[in-house]
Amino acid sequence: MVVNRVVTRGSRPNDRTGCQGGENHEGENIVTQKTQKQSRATFPAPERRASGGHGPGRGPELHQERAVQTRDQILDAAAELFDRHGYAGTSVKNVADRVGMTKGAVYFHYPTKEALTIAVVDALYDRWPLLLEAVQAKGLGPMDTLSELLDQTAATFKDDVVVQGGVRLQMEQPLPEGVLPQPYVGWISLIEQLLAEAEEAGELRAGVSPSAAAHTLVSTFFGTQHIAARLDRRQDLTQRWEEARDLIFYALRA
Repeated sequence: MVVNRVVTRGSRPNDRTGCQGGENHEGENIVTQKTQKQSRATFPAPERRASGGHGPGRGPELHQERAVQTRDQILDAAAELFDRHGYAGTSVKNVADRVGMTKGAVYFHYPTKEALTIAVVDALYDRWPLLLEAVQAKGLGPMDTLSELLDQTAATFKDDVVVQGGVRLQMEQPLPEGVLPQPYVGWISLIEQLLAEAEEAGELRAGVSPSAAAHTLVSTFFGTQHIAARLDRRQDLTQRWEEARDLIFYALRA
Protein backbone atom coordinates (compact mmCIF):
# COMPACT_ATOMS: atom_id res chain seq x y z
CA MET A 1 0.00 0.00 0.00
CA VAL A 2 1.30 3.48 -0.92
CA VAL A 3 0.71 6.41 1.43
CA ASN A 4 0.59 9.95 -0.01
CA ARG A 5 0.68 13.19 2.01
CA VAL A 6 -1.43 15.95 0.48
CA VAL A 7 -1.07 19.52 1.78
CA THR A 8 -4.07 21.83 1.43
CA ARG A 9 -4.53 25.43 2.60
CA GLY A 10 -7.61 27.06 4.02
CA SER A 11 -9.76 23.95 4.24
CA ARG A 12 -10.32 21.05 6.57
CA PRO A 13 -10.28 17.36 5.69
CA ASN A 14 -13.66 15.92 4.80
CA ASP A 15 -14.44 13.01 7.12
CA ARG A 16 -16.28 11.20 4.32
CA THR A 17 -13.22 10.97 2.06
CA GLY A 18 -11.65 8.23 4.12
CA CYS A 19 -8.52 10.35 4.53
CA GLN A 20 -6.70 10.90 7.78
CA GLY A 21 -5.22 14.30 8.51
CA GLY A 22 -4.58 17.21 10.79
CA GLU A 23 -3.31 20.80 10.82
CA ASN A 24 0.39 21.70 11.10
CA HIS A 25 1.92 24.76 12.78
CA GLU A 26 1.62 26.82 9.57
CA GLY A 27 -2.13 26.33 9.38
CA GLU A 28 -1.84 23.84 6.54
CA ASN A 29 -4.01 20.76 6.50
CA ILE A 30 -2.00 17.56 6.17
CA VAL A 31 -4.16 14.86 4.61
CA THR A 32 -2.91 11.30 4.40
CA GLN A 33 -4.39 9.38 1.48
CA LYS A 34 -3.98 5.63 1.18
CA THR A 35 -3.90 4.28 -2.35
CA GLN A 36 -3.59 0.67 -3.38
CA LYS A 37 -0.51 -0.58 -5.18
CA GLN A 38 -1.71 -2.21 -8.40
CA SER A 39 -1.06 -5.94 -8.66
CA ARG A 40 1.69 -7.03 -11.02
CA ALA A 41 0.81 -10.74 -11.01
CA THR A 42 0.78 -12.43 -14.41
CA PHE A 43 -0.95 -15.47 -15.82
CA PRO A 44 1.76 -17.96 -16.85
CA ALA A 45 1.90 -19.28 -20.40
CA PRO A 46 0.16 -22.68 -20.70
CA GLU A 47 2.44 -25.63 -20.00
CA ARG A 48 2.74 -28.29 -22.71
CA ARG A 49 5.03 -31.30 -22.47
CA ALA A 50 4.91 -32.02 -26.22
CA SER A 51 6.73 -29.74 -28.64
CA GLY A 52 4.57 -27.63 -30.91
CA GLY A 53 6.08 -29.29 -33.99
CA HIS A 54 4.51 -32.64 -33.14
CA GLY A 55 0.94 -31.42 -32.76
CA PRO A 56 -1.84 -31.65 -35.37
CA GLY A 57 -2.02 -28.93 -38.02
CA ARG A 58 -3.85 -25.78 -36.98
CA GLY A 59 -5.03 -24.57 -40.37
CA PRO A 60 -3.87 -21.65 -42.51
CA GLU A 61 -3.22 -18.17 -41.17
CA LEU A 62 -6.20 -15.98 -42.00
CA HIS A 63 -6.26 -12.24 -42.53
CA GLN A 64 -9.57 -11.55 -44.26
CA GLU A 65 -12.28 -10.50 -41.84
CA ARG A 66 -14.90 -12.81 -43.33
CA ALA A 67 -12.61 -15.84 -43.08
CA VAL A 68 -11.79 -15.01 -39.46
CA GLN A 69 -15.49 -14.70 -38.65
CA THR A 70 -16.17 -18.08 -40.26
CA ARG A 71 -13.40 -19.69 -38.24
CA ASP A 72 -14.82 -18.16 -35.05
CA GLN A 73 -18.29 -19.52 -35.88
CA ILE A 74 -16.86 -23.00 -36.32
CA LEU A 75 -14.94 -22.65 -33.07
CA ASP A 76 -18.04 -21.59 -31.12
CA ALA A 77 -20.10 -24.45 -32.56
CA ALA A 78 -17.40 -26.99 -31.78
CA ALA A 79 -17.00 -25.68 -28.23
CA GLU A 80 -20.73 -25.97 -27.58
CA LEU A 81 -20.83 -29.54 -28.89
CA PHE A 82 -17.71 -30.55 -26.96
CA ASP A 83 -19.26 -29.16 -23.79
CA ARG A 84 -22.51 -31.06 -24.27
CA HIS A 85 -21.27 -34.32 -25.76
CA GLY A 86 -17.56 -34.52 -25.01
CA TYR A 87 -14.75 -35.25 -27.44
CA ALA A 88 -15.85 -38.78 -28.34
CA GLY A 89 -19.46 -37.72 -28.87
CA THR A 90 -18.61 -34.87 -31.25
CA SER A 91 -17.64 -35.31 -34.90
CA VAL A 92 -16.53 -32.84 -37.55
CA LYS A 93 -19.81 -33.58 -39.33
CA ASN A 94 -21.71 -32.54 -36.19
CA VAL A 95 -19.82 -29.26 -36.20
CA ALA A 96 -20.40 -28.73 -39.92
CA ASP A 97 -24.12 -29.38 -39.53
CA ARG A 98 -24.32 -26.94 -36.62
CA VAL A 99 -22.86 -24.07 -38.67
CA GLY A 100 -24.54 -25.06 -41.94
CA MET A 101 -21.33 -25.87 -43.78
CA THR A 102 -19.81 -28.87 -45.51
CA LYS A 103 -17.19 -30.99 -43.80
CA GLY A 104 -14.73 -29.84 -46.45
CA ALA A 105 -15.30 -26.21 -45.51
CA VAL A 106 -14.65 -27.01 -41.86
CA TYR A 107 -11.50 -28.95 -42.76
CA PHE A 108 -10.19 -25.92 -44.65
CA HIS A 109 -10.10 -23.99 -41.39
CA TYR A 110 -9.29 -26.91 -39.07
CA PRO A 111 -7.56 -29.79 -40.91
CA THR A 112 -8.41 -32.38 -38.24
CA LYS A 113 -10.70 -32.87 -35.29
CA GLU A 114 -7.59 -32.71 -33.12
CA ALA A 115 -6.71 -29.29 -34.55
CA LEU A 116 -10.21 -28.09 -33.70
CA THR A 117 -9.79 -29.42 -30.17
CA ILE A 118 -6.50 -27.59 -29.70
CA ALA A 119 -8.02 -24.38 -31.05
CA VAL A 120 -10.88 -24.49 -28.54
CA VAL A 121 -8.51 -25.07 -25.62
CA ASP A 122 -6.12 -22.36 -26.83
CA ALA A 123 -9.04 -19.93 -27.04
CA LEU A 124 -9.92 -20.83 -23.46
CA TYR A 125 -6.42 -19.96 -22.28
CA ASP A 126 -6.41 -16.74 -24.28
CA ARG A 127 -9.31 -15.48 -22.15
CA TRP A 128 -7.50 -15.44 -18.83
CA PRO A 129 -4.67 -12.90 -19.34
CA LEU A 130 -7.16 -10.43 -20.83
CA LEU A 131 -9.52 -10.90 -17.90
CA LEU A 132 -6.69 -10.45 -15.41
CA GLU A 133 -5.54 -7.28 -17.16
CA ALA A 134 -9.05 -5.80 -17.04
CA VAL A 135 -9.37 -6.51 -13.31
CA GLN A 136 -5.89 -5.17 -12.50
CA ALA A 137 -6.75 -1.95 -14.32
CA LYS A 138 -9.29 -1.22 -11.57
CA GLY A 139 -6.40 -0.55 -9.18
CA LEU A 140 -7.64 -2.77 -6.36
CA GLY A 141 -5.52 -4.26 -3.62
CA PRO A 142 -4.28 -7.86 -4.02
CA MET A 143 -7.12 -9.54 -2.10
CA ASP A 144 -9.82 -7.53 -3.84
CA THR A 145 -8.11 -8.17 -7.18
CA LEU A 146 -8.21 -11.91 -6.49
CA SER A 147 -11.83 -11.84 -5.38
CA GLU A 148 -12.93 -9.77 -8.38
CA LEU A 149 -10.94 -11.94 -10.78
CA LEU A 150 -12.60 -15.12 -9.57
CA ASP A 151 -16.03 -13.48 -9.64
CA GLN A 152 -15.47 -12.43 -13.24
CA THR A 153 -14.13 -15.87 -14.11
CA ALA A 154 -17.24 -17.52 -12.66
CA ALA A 155 -19.40 -15.27 -14.83
CA THR A 156 -17.29 -16.23 -17.85
CA PHE A 157 -17.73 -19.92 -17.10
CA LYS A 158 -21.47 -19.40 -16.99
CA ASP A 159 -21.84 -17.37 -20.20
CA ASP A 160 -18.90 -18.14 -22.54
CA VAL A 161 -19.41 -21.25 -24.67
CA VAL A 162 -15.74 -21.44 -25.66
CA VAL A 163 -14.72 -21.53 -22.01
CA GLN A 164 -17.30 -24.22 -21.29
CA GLY A 165 -16.14 -26.42 -24.15
CA GLY A 166 -12.49 -25.83 -23.42
CA VAL A 167 -12.87 -26.82 -19.79
CA ARG A 168 -14.63 -30.06 -20.73
CA LEU A 169 -11.79 -30.92 -23.10
CA GLN A 170 -9.22 -30.08 -20.44
CA MET A 171 -10.90 -32.48 -18.05
CA GLU A 172 -11.14 -35.28 -20.62
CA GLN A 173 -7.59 -34.81 -22.01
CA PRO A 174 -8.53 -36.74 -25.19
CA LEU A 175 -5.26 -36.13 -27.06
CA PRO A 176 -1.82 -37.64 -26.38
CA GLU A 177 -0.19 -36.43 -23.18
CA GLY A 178 1.37 -33.02 -23.50
CA VAL A 179 -0.54 -31.83 -26.57
CA LEU A 180 -3.05 -29.89 -24.48
CA PRO A 181 -1.84 -27.60 -21.68
CA GLN A 182 -1.49 -28.97 -18.17
CA PRO A 183 -4.72 -27.86 -16.44
CA TYR A 184 -4.89 -25.77 -13.25
CA VAL A 185 -1.15 -25.11 -12.82
CA GLY A 186 -1.42 -21.62 -14.33
CA TRP A 187 -4.23 -20.70 -11.97
CA ILE A 188 -2.34 -22.03 -8.96
CA SER A 189 0.70 -19.95 -9.91
CA LEU A 190 -1.33 -16.79 -10.52
CA ILE A 191 -3.29 -17.03 -7.28
CA GLU A 192 -0.13 -17.76 -5.31
CA GLN A 193 1.39 -14.56 -6.76
CA LEU A 194 -1.66 -12.54 -5.72
CA LEU A 195 -1.66 -14.02 -2.23
CA ALA A 196 2.06 -13.29 -1.86
CA GLU A 197 1.31 -9.68 -2.80
CA ALA A 198 -1.50 -9.69 -0.25
CA GLU A 199 0.89 -10.99 2.40
CA GLU A 200 3.38 -8.22 1.60
CA ALA A 201 0.59 -5.61 1.79
CA GLY A 202 -0.63 -6.91 5.16
CA GLU A 203 -3.92 -8.13 3.68
CA LEU A 204 -3.38 -11.86 4.26
CA ARG A 205 -4.14 -13.40 7.63
CA ALA A 206 -0.96 -14.15 9.59
CA GLY A 207 0.18 -17.75 9.31
CA VAL A 208 -1.57 -18.45 6.00
CA SER A 209 0.68 -20.00 3.36
CA PRO A 210 0.14 -18.42 -0.09
CA SER A 211 1.01 -21.74 -1.73
CA ALA A 212 -1.38 -23.84 0.36
CA ALA A 213 -4.14 -21.25 0.07
CA ALA A 214 -3.70 -21.10 -3.72
CA HIS A 215 -4.16 -24.85 -4.05
CA THR A 216 -7.24 -24.69 -1.82
CA LEU A 217 -8.77 -21.82 -3.78
CA VAL A 218 -8.21 -23.50 -7.14
CA SER A 219 -9.68 -26.76 -5.85
CA THR A 220 -12.70 -24.95 -4.46
CA PHE A 221 -13.31 -22.74 -7.49
CA PHE A 222 -12.98 -25.43 -10.14
CA GLY A 223 -14.81 -27.97 -7.99
CA THR A 224 -17.70 -25.54 -7.66
CA GLN A 225 -17.65 -24.98 -11.43
CA HIS A 226 -17.63 -28.70 -12.18
CA ILE A 227 -20.52 -29.49 -9.83
CA ALA A 228 -22.59 -26.59 -11.16
CA ALA A 229 -21.92 -27.75 -14.73
CA ARG A 230 -23.03 -31.29 -14.07
CA LEU A 231 -26.07 -30.56 -11.88
CA ASP A 232 -27.61 -27.44 -13.37
CA ARG A 233 -25.76 -26.46 -16.57
CA ARG A 234 -24.02 -23.75 -14.50
CA GLN A 235 -27.24 -21.82 -13.92
CA ASP A 236 -26.46 -21.38 -10.22
CA LEU A 237 -22.68 -21.15 -10.60
CA THR A 238 -22.28 -17.51 -9.60
CA GLN A 239 -24.44 -17.99 -6.51
CA ARG A 240 -22.58 -21.13 -5.42
CA TRP A 241 -19.22 -19.48 -6.02
CA GLU A 242 -20.19 -16.39 -4.01
CA GLU A 243 -21.15 -18.64 -1.09
CA ALA A 244 -17.81 -20.47 -1.25
CA ARG A 245 -15.88 -17.22 -1.78
CA ASP A 246 -17.33 -15.56 1.31
CA LEU A 247 -16.32 -18.50 3.49
CA ILE A 248 -12.79 -18.81 2.13
CA PHE A 249 -11.97 -15.11 2.00
CA TYR A 250 -13.22 -14.71 5.58
CA ALA A 251 -10.50 -17.18 6.57
CA LEU A 252 -7.83 -15.58 4.35
CA ARG A 253 -8.20 -11.86 5.00
CA ALA A 254 -6.17 -10.21 7.74
